[in-house]
Amino acid sequence: MSYYQTTQMKSIYLLIISVFAIQTSFGQSWQDTLNLIDKSFSQYQANLPGIQLSISRNGNTILSKAWGMADMERKVPLSTISILESGSVAKQFVAASILLLEQQGKLSIDDDVRKYIPELPVYAHTITLRQMMHHTSGLRDWGSIAELTGWPRGKKFYSNEDVLDIIIHQKHLNNIPGDEYIYSNSNYNLMGIIVQRLSGLTLAAFTRQFIFEPAGMNHSEWREDPNKIVPNRAIAYSKTANGFETNMPNEYVYGQGGMLTTTEDLLKWNEFYQQGKFGNPSLLSKQIQLDSFNNGVPNNYAAGLIIGNANGWKNISHSGSTASYRSYLESFSDMHLSIAILSNTSEFNIGDVATKIRWIFVADIAWKRLKQENNNNVTLAVLNALVGTYKNERDASSFQLSVVNNQLVFEKDVKLITLSETRFSASNFLLEIKGKNGMYISNSTKDTVMITRVTGTTNNPDNWNGFDGNYSSSETNSSLLVKQGGGKLVLHVKPGHDYTMNPTYTDAFKVKELGADILFIRDANGKPTRMNISISRARNVAFEKSN
Repeated sequence: MSYYQTTQMKSIYLLIISVFAIQTSFGQSWQDTLNLIDKSFSQYQANLPGIQLSISRNGNTILSKAWGMADMERKVPLSTISILESGSVAKQFVAASILLLEQQGKLSIDDDVRKYIPELPVYAHTITLRQMMHHTSGLRDWGSIAELTGWPRGKKFYSNEDVLDIIIHQKHLNNIPGDEYIYSNSNYNLMGIIVQRLSGLTLAAFTRQFIFEPAGMNHSEWREDPNKIVPNRAIAYSKTANGFETNMPNEYVYGQGGMLTTTEDLLKWNEFYQQGKFGNPSLLSKQIQLDSFNNGVPNNYAAGLIIGNANGWKNISHSGSTASYRSYLESFSDMHLSIAILSNTSEFNIGDVATKIRWIFVADIAWKRLKQENNNNVTLAVLNALVGTYKNERDASSFQLSVVNNQLVFEKDVKLITLSETRFSASNFLLEIKGKNGMYISNSTKDTVMITRVTGTTNNPDNWNGFDGNYSSSETNSSLLVKQGGGKLVLHVKPGHDYTMNPTYTDAFKVKELGADILFIRDANGKPTRMNISISRARNVAFEKSN
């Protein structure tokens, strides 16, 4: 029997025993459930990049299956023991390592990070390991900074040493530590470095000894050397206009991601720590502990885990992406249910895939309740009065509200449920708008951002005088050129990379391709002297005008 036949027989065996182990939330037969799963994964065709799925209940794997190809060049099918990269799902293993070092008496998560990374600048506020773990540190994301240099991740062979160098050159933080949640890979790269400095072991060796081996995760390791040959590794692919091309994470950077694993191994980890087997005594309570922001509002991001609700049920989850690998891991404690998904293609949204599987096994009671709250008495005139551009008062970014088919729409594609004349909800955030002012409230972090409706724009090129010129930043160690042409303002990043700057409000622009918001700063005489760029997870990076 071939290797592929052996793994398929294993899947069939698991499916047979699962008939006696599960009843789905909708009461359909197990065969109906299998048909729904196959239908949900129908886009992963046999001759194209694929996906790996494992599901457990009460600690027993009830389904483990793979669809598609692991290696398109050599026509190797994806199997349940193919090795894929887990992206940011790996963060929980770094956080667990830090918690274990604390239990071993080698650190406190309330320590100043500069105790272990003294190279960091002395900021106006202390940053603790706890804040880094919960993404409230304010440290800018190094990958976002790298993107502003014209060399984003995937285009340059970065190492953890490069990452450290980028981070220590940041003179400013995104926010006051503890004030708000801003996801930043820098937090977890630094924690990975701390594991090595304090334990004397690489992060890979430390997790192998204290996590992977005790949990029985025999197919898991870190991509500490991207040139290393890894048996059974699935190649990652991205879809282009001409077909598929390989898109591998060719970098030495790991800690924020970079863990190679299988869905079955991820289920073993869920069972290991959730049953109190990690740490002595168990570190479970610390892994799922939620802290509050400085204002007392809870933050839903725990130790590399998002603690919240899905379909109205208690849920622990995290998603991930690196190059064209995609991942999703979640569990429902009330149902003792865990779902692990790994894919080697970026063609499809892994969150959408996870949602389809969740709907099969977990009744959606939340969205049904939200739709029942829809207020149909709010008039179209009230909705039309809200149409316009709104400014985020924290980072000067902006978003638009419009009305499509008598429904308020956020940024052209997110339909909002109308709760009242001033309150509107999506599945992951709430908007409250009264006149020109309002609030954007995130469901996932319960964070609140003040917003203001803006009306003025710099759409007239006559208002662009003085914007042209070279701008440089010591924080990115790079320069950008702003130039006018053809009635447009253009941002030149490097040869062959020119982007149109689309006006949003006075002195403010968006660069769609970079996902960047730019605000020009003028001196007392009205002359532009600087532009602040907010991109993804790096806020207000200053570029000073040099001419």
